[in-house]
Amino acid sequence: MKTLILEKPFSFQRCEQDPPSHLAANEALVKIKKIGICGTDYHAFRGKQPFFGYPRVLGHELGGEVVALGAETGIVKIGDNVAIEPYLNCGTCQSCRNGKGNCCENLAVLGVHTDGGMAEYLKVPYAKLHSSALLNCEQLALVEPLSIGSHAVQRAGVSAQDLVLVIGAGPIGLAVMQFAKIEGAKVVTLDINKERLDFAKQQMRVDETINGSEGFSTEQLRTHFDGSLPTVVFDATGNPDSMKKAFNYVCFGGKLVFVGLFIGEVVFDDPLFHRRELTLLASRNSLPQDFENIIKLIETNKIDTTPWLTHRADFDALPHVFNQWLDPATRVIKAMVSL
Repeated sequence: MKTLILEKPFSFQRCEQDPPSHLAANEALVKIKKIGICGTDYHAFRGKQPFFGYPRVLGHELGGEVVALGAETGIVKIGDNVAIEPYLNCGTCQSCRNGKGNCCENLAVLGVHTDGGMAEYLKVPYAKLHSSALLNCEQLALVEPLSIGSHAVQRAGVSAQDLVLVIGAGPIGLAVMQFAKIEGAKVVTLDINKERLDFAKQQMRVDETINGSEGFSTEQLRTHFDGSLPTVVFDATGNPDSMKKAFNYVCFGGKLVFVGLFIGEVVFDDPLFHRRELTLLASRNSLPQDFENIIKLIETNKIDTTPWLTHRADFDALPHVFNQWLDPATRVIKAMVSL
């Protein structure tokens, strides 16, 4: 089968491998048809992805078709189109027992800690497959990145009464905006990239945008919320300076959610933190119910996946175009690869 291996930073290697032959009773063989490209893939390509080792087969935003089963199951059947939940949790650690497999103590993420879906076929446990009779594989490959935003919004308990600031208008920030809007909250977006702010306004229907490159203060932020500060702030930048400043934007009694991450320490002013009685949350990956909920929302036309896809490529062309997509001038929001 065709396989693309990231041998080392900036170096893809195409090769032919034998497809998986033995399926355990709880496994299915999936023909990979669509692969979404995300920030994790770009960071790995640049050599800047934490918790990562080379060589590695990338790919964790996946849509495919079930072509073989290890045993009969009521979960999926041969011919089903599926979204693949790439978080392989152990099921036995404390977090798994508490229903939080997204932050399993022994978590292995496809395409990060173990080989992923940049290959023709992938062996996947039944429990990680989410099927739809209505959606195509391209739509299903978008479920995983959308689920990151959905989980973050659920973590924060966003409601229609909330005033939400999303810092960072990349794909993860856009997913947060999508689900905050579904909950009925007022959503304002802060970024330094005008094109991404325009995309957030036009496609995600955010209420207002702020261009941080033009200078920005906490008092200016109040003008976007009728004199108030946001009740929930999501930082989806993974930028330490942005994450530190975000503490200043949250209202008294509000919530700050870190969706992005970086390798290092987040430092904040403790008196400010206590005086405002802030709630600080991390949001990692997503849960099975996020996948199921998103599939239903797409099936019922409550989420339109069309605006998300700005760039496409065939699998054979991927090594040639991947480096191009790193250039901000290409204005990539979400790239999709066909296999």
